[in-house]
Amino acid sequence: MALDLTFEETRVLGSLIEKDMATPEYYPMSLNALLNACNQKSNREPVVSYSEDDVLAAVDLLRGRNLVTVLTGGENRVPKYGHRASEILNFDNRELAIVCVLLLRGPQTVGELKTRTERLKPFDDLDSVEVVLRRLAERDTALQLPRQPGMREARWAHLMSGPIDVSAMVDHSAPAAAPITGARRDELADRVAKLEEEIAELKAAFAGFRKQFE
Repeated sequence: MALDLTFEETRVLGSLIEKDMATPEYYPMSLNALLNACNQKSNREPVVSYSEDDVLAAVDLLRGRNLVTVLTGGENRVPKYGHRASEILNFDNRELAIVCVLLLRGPQTVGELKTRTERLKPFDDLDSVEVVLRRLAERDTALQLPRQPGMREARWAHLMSGPIDVSAMVDHSAPAAAPITGARRDELADRVAKLEEEIAELKAAFAGFRKQFE
């Protein structure tokens, strides 16, 4: 699914989907409500500080993709914004919930996704989450990232901003150990031999000390 959304578009779209699924009574959203949803400090990674112009610019881009609609007139005294992700991208509610959380919080493990989609669309277990992720992967909407050093589980990311350069995510922080050369090997061997001698002397001294009390 080659959408190539900007980061601002993903934040706006994710905020609209979240409000629709979590608190439909407050949906569609006014510009002020959408701005607050984008900038909120909880359930967002990273936290941002957008202006109204930032949000409106992202809305215009999303409208050009038919992913956002604006409601005016009638009961709407101010323009209200809604999404069309389910219709345009053909997501069911489970797919929509997972995509929403990935848009708002970046790469996450299966367990994190299960917990964080609870208020949008609950999943019975981790397997049911993974089934949906695999389905999204088949549609080039999600990708399982390589497990990073120090992490117990691999994370999943959305592909709605285009392909991810997985090679750039490899941890290069730990330099490879330098090979032990011949000179270095001899030096280490000498140090080990000296340590063994010192240990043998300590053992002999301790044995002599114990005999004094036998």
